[in-house]
Amino acid sequence: MEGTVGVVFLSLLCLASEINGQEAILHISNGDTEREFCIVHNHSWTPLAQSLDSATEYQLVNMTSSLLCDSSEILPSSVKGKALVVMRGNCDFSQKALIAQRFGATTLLIASNETLITPSANESEYAKVNISLALMRHRDFLEAWKVFGTQMQVKLYAPPYTKIDPSIAVILLISIGTVILGGYWSGECERERLNSGATGGGRGGGESKADSGELSLYSPLKVVIFVALMCGMLVLMYFFYKVLVYIIIAIFCLASASALYSCFDAVMDKIGCGTLSFSVRNWNFSVRSLLLAAVCISIAVVWGVYRNEDRWIWILQDLLGIAFCLNFMKTISLSNFKICVILLSLLLVYDVFFVFITPFFTKNGVSIMVQVALGPDASGEKTQGNMVAIPAEPQPPSEKLPVVMRVPRLLAWAQNLCMMQFSILGYGDIIVPGLLVAYCSRFDVWIKSKRKVYFISCCIAYFLGMILTFIVMLLSGMGQPALLYLVPFTVITSAVVAGCRGEMKQFWAGTTYQVLDSSREPLLPGVLPSKPQTAPLHLSCH
Repeated sequence: MEGTVGVVFLSLLCLASEINGQEAILHISNGDTEREFCIVHNHSWTPLAQSLDSATEYQLVNMTSSLLCDSSEILPSSVKGKALVVMRGNCDFSQKALIAQRFGATTLLIASNETLITPSANESEYAKVNISLALMRHRDFLEAWKVFGTQMQVKLYAPPYTKIDPSIAVILLISIGTVILGGYWSGECERERLNSGATGGGRGGGESKADSGELSLYSPLKVVIFVALMCGMLVLMYFFYKVLVYIIIAIFCLASASALYSCFDAVMDKIGCGTLSFSVRNWNFSVRSLLLAAVCISIAVVWGVYRNEDRWIWILQDLLGIAFCLNFMKTISLSNFKICVILLSLLLVYDVFFVFITPFFTKNGVSIMVQVALGPDASGEKTQGNMVAIPAEPQPPSEKLPVVMRVPRLLAWAQNLCMMQFSILGYGDIIVPGLLVAYCSRFDVWIKSKRKVYFISCCIAYFLGMILTFIVMLLSGMGQPALLYLVPFTVITSAVVAGCRGEMKQFWAGTTYQVLDSSREPLLPGVLPSKPQTAPLHLSCH
């Protein structure tokens, strides 16, 4: 019964999310060759067929030498029962359409050298126009004319698309997989640290985190300063984007290459891949390290050079982004649940404020978070209500910050033909809850939980939070600050698990000393509670 209800609900959601966009497809053929181009129409004014098979084919007449603002510019015998293309300008879309319709044309295409906008007219004109009307890029028509010449047969169709695109599932898989792997990696590093401490005699048996470059946030003041710096950086990016964006790109290339190396090196260690070393003038080199470094640097350089190639570069950006998030979760450790609560709560307020509140203060009404994430001059489709605006000419590449996972919308063929569309998720929506997941994983190691109850519970909470985020996004039709849902889900779930197991005191304090106060066996053999440590013991994991 529950399965049936779930299927019905999902079906209703899919039907409710199926919408008719304003972008459509112009299919041109001559019997041997076929090409498709982007067009923009007004679905509520002149609806088009929803598939290529159901669309009617017409011969296209080239009248781009005319603006079609005067009936004297057209010969009835040349356009009757045909589609025609004219240039944009001098008169309204409806006036051109009425003239074409009066002489028997079935379809009117308006070639434009300006931005393609959704065709509109006065209310009184809507009912008068009965032929299909759409705008196309003039450069697209010139390209088609070179290929087909006068033998152009055209079909216009506008396939409906659904908001529930498979790209959402890919984004969900990336986020969940990254959080799980990052949390597991952090836990394994903690296990290695404890084992090294047990066999090597405490701190002397291993390398400190400070020495290995790892960082622990254990002070509320440090957390507040950290969040304040994030706010300041975001505001600076908003006002000085065109300068700082290149600095951030350079930093990302270096950091992501290093993170990718760290991830690959850990995988090699896990599968037991040996290393071959050689010496040059008393310098020791590892063949495996050199090869991995070359591969990782090459990937980062390729991304840096081709970062604006939307059609395929998103694959490398997501790969580097995953490595960056994994390494961040392993490197930055939160020392206790109190710090987790403070950090995640402050970042929740930060996310909501810069997404929902800042549009009231910006000139264009766009949130600072969205403006910085997508870039102030980002080329692409801009929507406002049911209206669209698509550049008629190729736009110079607009630099974007590498701070999001990007996956092309797989079902939005008409939209992608006009301008590449993406589903996105910010790195912060993975890293911030991921730090709590990593803490839960380490705590499982501290209390020797074989079932990894904290880690698994927090991962499930993150998954449910992501599902809720996507549901709200689909129902509201607008992007959401994911931390608004992820933080309550993960924090409350972790607290409930700790409370139910009677371990809230240890979970809240989080240090090795506090865990030793529990009724469970000590973490480190031979360490007595009478000699407490005032700070957690942090060792590195390679």
